Amino acid sequence: MIRMNRLLAAVILLLAFTSARAQETWSLQKCIDYAIQNNIQIKQQTLNSDYYNNQLNLAKNKRLPNLNANVANSQDFGRSLSYTNLYVNRNSNTTSGSLSTNVTIWSGATLNNSIKMADMDLRASLEETQKTKDDMMLNIAAAYLEILFADELQGVSEDLLKITQLQIDRTTKLVEAGSLAKGSLLEIEAQYAREELDVVNAQNRLQLAYLGIYQLLELPSTESFKIEKPTLPEIGANISLLNSMDVFKNAVQIRPAVKGAEFKLESARNQLQVAKGGLWPTLSLGANYYNLYNNQYSDLNGEKIAFGEQLSNNQRYGFGVNLNIPIFNHFQAKTGISNAQIQLENSELQLQNTKNLLRKDIEQSYTNALAAFKRYVANQKAVVSSKEAFRYTEEKFNVGMINSVEYNQSKNNLSKAQSDLLQAKYEYIFRTKILDFYNGIPIEL
Repeated sequence: MIRMNRLLAAVILLLAFTSARAQETWSLQKCIDYAIQNNIQIKQQTLNSDYYNNQLNLAKNKRLPNLNANVANSQDFGRSLSYTNLYVNRNSNTTSGSLSTNVTIWSGATLNNSIKMADMDLRASLEETQKTKDDMMLNIAAAYLEILFADELQGVSEDLLKITQLQIDRTTKLVEAGSLAKGSLLEIEAQYAREELDVVNAQNRLQLAYLGIYQLLELPSTESFKIEKPTLPEIGANISLLNSMDVFKNAVQIRPAVKGAEFKLESARNQLQVAKGGLWPTLSLGANYYNLYNNQYSDLNGEKIAFGEQLSNNQRYGFGVNLNIPIFNHFQAKTGISNAQIQLENSELQLQNTKNLLRKDIEQSYTNALAAFKRYVANQKAVVSSKEAFRYTEEKFNVGMINSVEYNQSKNNLSKAQSDLLQAKYEYIFRTKILDFYNGIPIEL
C-alpha cells in the first residue's frame, strides 16, 4: 500500500507539472528567438549600443558651426547713459538681443579622431551585444540538452522499474507455490522501492531542467511548455573532430568577443591621438550680431526714437578669427597623453587575454568532446555486455541458481551503464555544438 501511494504521488506530481500547457511545444530555435527578444541583459546591451550611437552622432556634429541667441531685458533706475552718450537721471527699460556663431577650423585633428574613437566604441558595443546573445544561445542549448538527457534518464528508470515489477509478480507466484523463500520476494520489493525513488528523482531532475530553461527565458513556471524532441546526430566510431587550433584560427576572426576587443583597442589608439591634439593650437572662425531698444531714447529735439529706427541705428555685427595657443595648462595635456597611453596598453593586454580565453575554451571543449566520445564508445560496449549479463542473470534467478542480491547487483550495473551512456552522449553533443558555434556554424538540433 505504501509503495502504491508513493507511485501515485509521483504520477500526480508529473501530471501537474506537464498539464499546464502540454499542448504547446517549443523547438530550440524558438527558445533562442524568444530569449533574444525578451532577455533583460540583451535589452540593456542594446540600449548601451544606442547610447554609443548617440555619442558618435555628437562627435560628428561637432564639425558643424554652433549658433546661440541671447535676449535680455533690464529696468534701470537713476542715472543712465542716454542715446546722446550723456548721463541723465531717469528710469528706463532696455531690451537687447544677440546672435553668435563659431566654427572650429583646426584643432590638432581632435575632431576627426574623436569621430573615429566614437565609431570604434559603437562597434565594440555592438559586438558586446552579439556576445551576450551568443552566450544566451549556448546557455539555452545546454539547458535544452539537459532536458533531453533528463527525459531519457527518466525513461530508463521507468523501464527498469517495469522489469522489477514483472519480477515481483513472478517471484510472488514462486513464493506462494513454495519454490522460493519469502526473503527473495522481500529483497526484490526493496529493490523496487529503491528504483521507485530513482524514478521520482529522475522526474524531479526533469522538472528542475525545465525550470532552468524557463528562468533563462525570463518566463514564470506557470507559463510552461514542452520542448520538441529533435532527431539527434548519430555518434559513430568513425567520427572525427576538427582540431582545436583549426577551430581557434577561424574563431579568432569571427567571434564577437575578439572583434569587440579589437575595436576597443582601435578606440584607445584614437583616444591617444585626441589627447596629443591638446598640444596643438586651435583655430576657429566666429561671427556675432547685436541690437537693443530703450524706451527712453530720444533724439536731439527730445523726440522719442521709434522702435524700428532704434533697431536700424543700434545694430552691430562682426566676425573674426581666433587662434588659441596652449602654452601651460597645469600639465593637463601631458597627463591626458600619459593616461591615454596607459589605456592603450591595457586594451592591448585585454585583446590578448580575450584571445587566450577563447583558445582555452576551445581547447577545453575539444578535450571534453574527445573524452565524452571515448566514454560513449566504452559505455556502448558496457551497455551491450550489461544487458547480456543481466539477461543471463535473470534466467539463472528465475530457476533459482542465484539469489536476489546477485540479481539486483546485475540490474544496478545495467542501470549505471545506461545512465553513463546517456551522460556521455549528451556531453559529446553539447561540446561538439560549442566547437561548431565557435567555428561559425549556428546551433541547431
